[in-house]
Order: sequence, then structure tokens, then C-alpha cells
Amino acid sequence: MISQLTLNSPQTRLHWLKDLSFLCAGVLCAGMGLKGFLLPNNFLDGGAMGISLLLEITTGVELSILVILVNIPFIWMGYRQISKGFAIRTIVAIALLAICLVLVPYPLVTQDKLLISVFGGFFLGAGIGLAIRGGGVLDGTEVLAIWLSRRSPLTVGDVIMLINVLVFGSAALLLNVETALYAMLTYLAASKTVDFLIHGIEEYTSIIIVSDHHEAIRLMITEEMGRGVTVLKGEKGYGKRGHRKQDTNVLYTVVTRLELTRLKDRIDRIDNHAFIINHGIDDAKGGMVKGRPLH
Repeated sequence: MISQLTLNSPQTRLHWLKDLSFLCAGVLCAGMGLKGFLLPNNFLDGGAMGISLLLEITTGVELSILVILVNIPFIWMGYRQISKGFAIRTIVAIALLAICLVLVPYPLVTQDKLLISVFGGFFLGAGIGLAIRGGGVLDGTEVLAIWLSRRSPLTVGDVIMLINVLVFGSAALLLNVETALYAMLTYLAASKTVDFLIHGIEEYTSIIIVSDHHEAIRLMITEEMGRGVTVLKGEKGYGKRGHRKQDTNVLYTVVTRLELTRLKDRIDRIDNHAFIINHGIDDAKGGMVKGRPLH
């Protein structure tokens, strides 16, 4: 009863509508990259899309059919390894892409090889990134990479790289080396676009601050920058001044990369000897990561 109420709640329907909007936008962008740039010029990409394009060029089978066939194993793997909702969203996204490739009349934008590689990769990467924001994928190799990384010493990036080496090597053997090289350029453009759309200009950075002036820095972060801070209880051990056994407060906060320089400058004004560690994080939710309005 509770699950049914949750499923039919306005928040759930709004969430699914938002996901569907991202998936549709992703399909339209990917379709532009494929039909406006790559397909008319026999260009390739990496991953499952690259496999589909390579098969389309070598066999003549419709790309809309190949996209579905190539991604079926990855959809099943996503259902088993991630969630039913992920698999449903992926099926919707890939089905919409197949329909888009058949029905939407995209114009041929250019025949310049460099522009095809860069902007074809950009639109395709934008499509993949938007689909991921919508909770699905247009390229199932990422699902395979996650599965293999859990069962081997390889990372997700290592697996994706190996898959693309096989795709580009096959392109060099079956077609020509120039096509394979342009395919690498297309893949690079697409992967950078995917990274930007997933993490965005607001990529989050977590910061740990150790300072004798921790209270002044805490007030600066909360009052001047409008960010949340977690105060961790710590004890000093060893530093420039040798062994020190003294309790101290360690500050932990999350800002966007655009705010990182500003924060470091303000910390330096308060304590130019403060010890600061920062590293990027994939995502942040809850708390005050978006900041609060300052008056």
C-alpha cells in the first residue's frame, strides 16, 4: 500500500517526467551527431555506438536496428547489476534513438573531416550525457565496464579504454587507419562533453582545513560564502613545529570549483599557514552544497 502511494505521488511523477525530458533531449542531440555529422560521412565513435556504426558500414544493416541489437546484452546486464528502473529508462532511450534515426530528417551539416569529428562527437556526447542525467544510457559499454571492474583489478576507465582500443583497431583493419584516427578524435570530443554534462561547471570539490584560526574560517565560510561546514574533532600530531599533542577542530566543506580559488584566498587572509586539502567529488546531495542566499 505504501509503495503504491509512493509510486503515484506527485514527486515520483515529476521525477519520471524530468528523467523523460532528459532522455528525449539526449536522443535528439545524439541523433543530430549521428545523422547530421557521422553517418553521412561514414565516421565512427567508440563504445557500443562505435560498434553499431562499424557494423552498419561493413554490413549495410540499418543503424536503428543495430543500436538496439548491440545494446540488448548491456540492458540485461544493467537490469541484473543496477536496477529495474535503470533498465527501463535505458530501453526507452535506445528505442527513442532508433525511432529518431528513422523518422527525424536531420540536415547534413558539413563534410569537413575535422568538423565532423569534433562536432559530431560533441553532439553525440551531449546526447549520452543528457541520457545519463535522465537515469539511463545510450551507450551500454559503461554497464559492462562496471561489471568487469567488480570482478577484476581493472578500473571502469581501463575497461572502457580496452573496449575502444578493440573498436578502433577493428576500424583500422576493416576500413582504414584514417577512419580509425578520426574515430579516436570523435570519441575524445564525446567523452569530454559527457564529463562536462554529468559534472558540469559546478563540479564539486571537498575541502579539509586544519588551522589554529578554525573559528574565524568557519564563520567566513558560513557567513560570507553561505556554505555549510562540518566541524570534525581532531588532534594535532606532527608538523613543521615538530610533535604537538593538542586538540583542534578540523573543518570540512564542499564548494564548486568556481568557488575554490575565492575560498582559498579568504582562508589565506585569515591564516596563511592553514593546512588545506581539496579533491574533486562526483556528486553531492543534501546539506548546503548549493549555498544559501546572503543578505
